Amino acid sequence: MFRGLLEMSFSEKIRLLYEGKKCSYRKRDKELEKQALDWIEANLGEPVDRSKPYEDVLRDGIVLCNLMKKLLPGCIKKIDTKGGGFALMQNIERFQEAAKKYGVPVTEVFQTVDLWERKNIPQVTQCIFALGRTTQTHPEYTGPPLGPKMAEKQQIEFTEEQIAAGKNVVSLQYGSNQGASQAGQSFGKQRMIND
Repeated sequence: MFRGLLEMSFSEKIRLLYEGKKCSYRKRDKELEKQALDWIEANLGEPVDRSKPYEDVLRDGIVLCNLMKKLLPGCIKKIDTKGGGFALMQNIERFQEAAKKYGVPVTEVFQTVDLWERKNIPQVTQCIFALGRTTQTHPEYTGPPLGPKMAEKQQIEFTEEQIAAGKNVVSLQYGSNQGASQAGQSFGKQRMIND
């Protein structure tokens, strides 16, 4: 087993990459993957093929494109159901673009190779959960929730008096000069330097 990312030296990480060993710093969570598939099924209104592994269910992008068509009708014009790898990879790209258009943060959308080449399946799951959170911000969405609700912006209004009072407070974030002087710190025996 590999040690954690923080415990590895830079040279160890490079060595692992050059040796071609799979080194996943994020562990897959089967329970989250199950929740994601349950949510997808609930939105599609039809079951997905659970006899295949999670990544194989999503790999061709057909299920993901159908999900986006349910959430945002008209966002995907064409879904390739057969053809070579390139045609099916386009389905994944269509899903990614539609998810961004729907409001999923760009930082939470997985890369095509994460799913197609199974490089980072936890990132795919994270993207589905981000999509689930984003649906909760759309008033037209009536399906089940997935993951925690996104925080809503709360605007705080301050009076001029409160703003002026806040300018006079020295925050401890800037540090404290209590007990400091130009003489510096003096503790312990002084070091004697002889010429």
